[in-house]
Amino acid sequence: MKLVHLPDMGTLAPEPEVICSKKYLALGLKVSSKEKSGKPKVLSLLSTLLERSIQNNESLLESTQRKDVITIFHGSRAPSLGIEQYLDRIFKYSCCSPSCFVVAHIYMERFIESTSAHLTSLNVHRLLITSVMVAAKFIDDAFYNNAYYARVGGVTTKELNKLEMKFLFGLDFRLHASVQTFGSYCSLLEKEGTVGVQIERSIQACRISESWSNKDDSTCAQC
Repeated sequence: MKLVHLPDMGTLAPEPEVICSKKYLALGLKVSSKEKSGKPKVLSLLSTLLERSIQNNESLLESTQRKDVITIFHGSRAPSLGIEQYLDRIFKYSCCSPSCFVVAHIYMERFIESTSAHLTSLNVHRLLITSVMVAAKFIDDAFYNNAYYARVGGVTTKELNKLEMKFLFGLDFRLHASVQTFGSYCSLLEKEGTVGVQIERSIQACRISESWSNKDDSTCAQC
């Protein structure tokens, strides 16, 4: 599978050491010369933030007995593959820049706001693969085609094409995000890391231990 190369038009994430340089390093959006590139921290922070948001939304819908707005992104049941594992898979096989996941989060919130739907376990996976793909096309110099992303995301090419179109129209094709917006979402993710540390310390203090194993969702195609 060949990458689609575009002329160098720059990236959305600000490269110069103007502002937030330490923040970008902390999230794994930039790698210092002394560090080896690996899994960027932004993936685990984003998954934690999304999981907490989903838990709050689903609790709200259940307590108020409200029905969520159904979109093309909703599945009949939640996939068995967890959000962090799904993000790891997308990052591993798509080879997109870590900044794509911050931009994808921006896009997801814009789309959710435009549809009045809630982010839940039924729609998060399709929203993630679509938003990351769109972000990669917009900010990266090279990216894979829809057929490849469909294999990575565990959907058909035909379905992903429909998801992409619905997503773009939901955003009203507003794909640009300012440096300030990008920075504020980075700050939000950075704060999520602080919250995670506090929760982990509380669990350790209570001597709570848990084990969890996850098998790949059979709906996710192997690359």
